[in-house]
Amino acid sequence: MKTSRWWQRFSIISFLLEVWLPAWIMAQTTPPTQGTTSPKPQNERLQFRLVGYPRKHNEGRIEVFYKGEWGTICDDDFSLSNANVLCRQLGFVSATGWTHSAKYGKGQGKIWLDNVQCNGGEKSIDLCKSRGWGNSDCTHDEDAGVVCKDERLPGFVDSNVIDVQVDEDRVEEVRLRSVVPTKKMPVTEGVVEIKYKDGWAQICDVGWTPTNTRVICGMLGFPHERKVNKNFYKARLGKRAAEREARAKVKVSAGARPCPPKAHAKPFTSGPWLKKRLNTERQKHRYRLHSVACVGTEVHLAACPLETNKGNATESCEGGMPAVVSCVPGPQYVHNSGLKKKKLKTTSTVRLKGGAKLGEGRVEVLKNNEWGTVCDDRWTLLSASVVCRELGFGSAKEALTGARMGEGMGPIHMNEVQCLGTEKSMWNCGFKNITSEDCQHVEDAAVRCNTPYMALENSIRLTGGRTRYEGRVEVLSTEANGTRSWGLICGGAWGTKEAMVACRQLGLGYANNGLQETWYWDSSNVTEMVMSGVKCTGSEMSLSHCQHHKTVSCQKTAAKFSAGVICSETASDLVLNAPLVQQSVYIEDRPLHMLYCAAEENCLSKSAASANWPYGHRRLLRFSSQIHNIGRADFRPKAGRHSWVWHACHGHYHSMDIFTHYDLLSSNGTKVAEGHKASFCLEDTECHEGISKRYECANFGEQGITVGCWDLYRHDIDCQWIDITDIKPGNYILQIVINPNFEVAESDFTNNAMKCNCKYDGHRIWLHNCHMGDAFSEEAERKFEKYPGQLNNQIS
Repeated sequence: MKTSRWWQRFSIISFLLEVWLPAWIMAQTTPPTQGTTSPKPQNERLQFRLVGYPRKHNEGRIEVFYKGEWGTICDDDFSLSNANVLCRQLGFVSATGWTHSAKYGKGQGKIWLDNVQCNGGEKSIDLCKSRGWGNSDCTHDEDAGVVCKDERLPGFVDSNVIDVQVDEDRVEEVRLRSVVPTKKMPVTEGVVEIKYKDGWAQICDVGWTPTNTRVICGMLGFPHERKVNKNFYKARLGKRAAEREARAKVKVSAGARPCPPKAHAKPFTSGPWLKKRLNTERQKHRYRLHSVACVGTEVHLAACPLETNKGNATESCEGGMPAVVSCVPGPQYVHNSGLKKKKLKTTSTVRLKGGAKLGEGRVEVLKNNEWGTVCDDRWTLLSASVVCRELGFGSAKEALTGARMGEGMGPIHMNEVQCLGTEKSMWNCGFKNITSEDCQHVEDAAVRCNTPYMALENSIRLTGGRTRYEGRVEVLSTEANGTRSWGLICGGAWGTKEAMVACRQLGLGYANNGLQETWYWDSSNVTEMVMSGVKCTGSEMSLSHCQHHKTVSCQKTAAKFSAGVICSETASDLVLNAPLVQQSVYIEDRPLHMLYCAAEENCLSKSAASANWPYGHRRLLRFSSQIHNIGRADFRPKAGRHSWVWHACHGHYHSMDIFTHYDLLSSNGTKVAEGHKASFCLEDTECHEGISKRYECANFGEQGITVGCWDLYRHDIDCQWIDITDIKPGNYILQIVINPNFEVAESDFTNNAMKCNCKYDGHRIWLHNCHMGDAFSEEAERKFEKYPGQLNNQIS
């Protein structure tokens, strides 16, 4: 027996010498080669920044601060995987592209890294292969740049320079695991779990406080927390642990029988080994965090003081259990009728505008019955979180500056807002009143709030398109026998508003187009029609929330007539300058012999057809129209140049059939006169400082309105009027609606209508209270008109 044991030991030693000794000798004699892993900086904290011109905040030349000096990265061997690693280090979720050859200008000083080759999953660029720090054969003509997705990682502040610490223990993803089976979304109560390696781990609840719960609920998109029934969870989790232990005993006992133990080993069915195995089964909770001590104003668990388990992730939670929280959802997400009876009202003095998703947008506040914006001076995550919770969402994911959600119009009500993070309303925070010198709309503040996970994207998909942003819309349907399958939507009546909802549900931003025919896309995986008659308001979270036929009724059932979308991360937003309309209004009696072109373009009322041409005149209500694009994408006509119509009288091409309606309404809402502003020659008349004009109608030029520019139609040009020849003296409403048929996608359609009080005495006309449809409070709007506004140009 002794001989046998000695021989076993000798064999092991011999094996180790054969494997380890040659490798050690090779390591001592072989010189290091280039292209290996970059040496990790010793005691060096890396910093990264995006610089260069011209660029947006989420793109630029990538620069690294190392050994006290900023330097660049060479574009040799650069890839999207490299860009992904760098964008994450800069605090963005991922990269959408990268640039070479110093696109954002040439850097100065060191070129720190060259021939960088990342897999894409590295925590830091210094963990990727490269020639080593400072070893490069490049010039600054080869400086690399990155384009990051405009979305921050959880817990990162919106800063251009990120102080990087590669931390394996950093908490990023958090979820609630319900212990009670439910299909309802969102999950508002359950065990808190954090992402750890390839799985999930729990938090020990010893010393757990309501402020910890508040932070967790805020991260998950809920404005408030509530007390949880710990006894229920203790019993429930204890029962599950006992069931697991019983299964483990059965499994171990059954596993011991077919394979008898060796002579020198102890039986596996008893003793310390079995005790250790059962302890492991009891500790399935895999506790990862202990001693969490949040203040309650943190926007992410990662910002709280906490203790991480080192080594064994299944270490027990002595005297405690997994942390369990219960959250109160905002009104938009309430699915329990009992909760609706509680106080879950959101504010009516703060709102978000211009965002693609629910819970994001430009911050606007109501003061003196008029909506206005907030200046971004000192705008922080604490203040942004107060706004988000006030609106029924969770804490803020990002506090955005520089009009990142588009510029507002009208007043700027607040400046230097400074919240502690505990306030119930933004109005309870410290702030300064604005003066005209303090801020401009290019400094409008915005937010992205944490919102509950609804899994809505799991019931919709796009197929056949050339990119992930386009395709036929397919929805998940449940058949009578319970079988679930994907199916098409009938293209009849499908339009921009329906496409807006589909793109939002998919998480793909705004709708650039809603298509009723999709014959030009791949049809190899076509399914049947399962939905028809879809009609949305445009604000729904899911197509299932829109009206639609109970049973499918579609005139054209072929796949080429199914609904499709083209989504975009940005969209235009047109707004009329209401004060200019009020300032420029007047009446003109214009001779008929000067109105032939106007008659040809249907710019006169119907009675003009029976007039004694060319004698007589028409009475015209004239005003200037200045249309601003305050969105984040250029406004382009839906039709291509091939289908534009040439109008010889006025000498230009019309790019849209219907662009604006000019209407005069009576006190009961009936349309009494109209201006047929059917087609427009769209161009940039003027732009804000630093923005160049891109569109000009002359010489068959491209038509559109650039972001930050406006198209001005002066009061003295043809068709810039309403024919009021047949109107009697009285009080009226002047209404102007831009893009009335939603032909072109915009980020916000609620600001497309403008209304004015109008008084006409038969000789003169006065306008007052001219405003955009969403510029006043609901109370002020009710006082303005005592009847539903006419926004569709149809006579009621």
